[in-house]
Amino acid sequence: TNAFFMGGGKALVNAYYRSAEKLGVQIRYESPVSSVEIKDGQFVAAYVGQERIEAKSCVMAAGGFESNLDWLKEAWGKNEHGEYPADNFLIRGTRFNQGTLLKCMINAGADSIGDPTQAHMVAIDARAPLFDGGICTRIDCVSLGVVVNKNAERFYDEGEDFWPKRYAIWGRLIAQQPQQIGYSIIDSKAIGRFMPPVFEAIVADTLPELAAKLELNVEKFMQTLNTFNASCVPGDFNHTVLDNCHTQGIEPAKTHWARTIDVAPFYAYPLRPGVTFTYLGLKTDETTAVHFAGLPSPNLFAAGEIMAGNVLGKGYTAGVGMTIGTFFGRQAGAHAAVAAGKVGDIS
Repeated sequence: TNAFFMGGGKALVNAYYRSAEKLGVQIRYESPVSSVEIKDGQFVAAYVGQERIEAKSCVMAAGGFESNLDWLKEAWGKNEHGEYPADNFLIRGTRFNQGTLLKCMINAGADSIGDPTQAHMVAIDARAPLFDGGICTRIDCVSLGVVVNKNAERFYDEGEDFWPKRYAIWGRLIAQQPQQIGYSIIDSKAIGRFMPPVFEAIVADTLPELAAKLELNVEKFMQTLNTFNASCVPGDFNHTVLDNCHTQGIEPAKTHWARTIDVAPFYAYPLRPGVTFTYLGLKTDETTAVHFAGLPSPNLFAAGEIMAGNVLGKGYTAGVGMTIGTFFGRQAGAHAAVAAGKVGDIS
């Protein structure tokens, strides 16, 4: 479902910068825009500290607010356990996406779209750093075993669908668990069938020993694993298709790839919610014009994460982050050029 290119996102951004420099575009490093001046739904100027920079048009591609822990905490609030779930979120990317201009635009009267609690949020290794962990912290073995929470209980179907289609729901599932922690449990039969993460697994020769290492209630853990093992219906295991290995008589069921966890040694990966980008954004139309009171701005456009809510309400589509940056970035640039009088009508 994906085509990965050599060098990843950094290579893409570097290519953009090289192209821009060849075209004579001035690039200002270490110059964060602190605020913008808007008049009657029209862009007037941007401020870099005390410096005021006027322009005939503007493309805003300033990202979401996933690195703003206070904003995440405010959006998610407290759960039924009296916890602030966002206290235990990890941010997969840069620490600099604070949502400064998103908040500035909303305060200036721009229309917003999207749920502030919705995000591309995946299950990543709980030992990952708070920021900049990247893709190597993702845990891909969920569908090959079971996932339990701090109470040593399963809480969702680990075999619902292929991992590329379902992995982005697991961060939000973990966020809804006590202390926002989960544990992916597999046995030796699963080794070699998933992309190994950057952190080594927690390993034990017996399941009770593994529970003790995870500081889980051993009796409850063994009850969960024994119940799961007893419910597994033998079938033809095939992780490349939606096979007939499933559970019977337990909730939640595991609908595919359900095999007993009984071959030592046993492995566990601790899981936390890993936020990639947030979906709350500026309301736009197909030209990417930012809307004010339902009307499109004549010279202010948005692309990338800052307008993600126009495309994503919840869940995730593989590669959509690249898409909203690349496709809508091209749209925004073209319409900004028209607004600045640099080119004629492109419709």
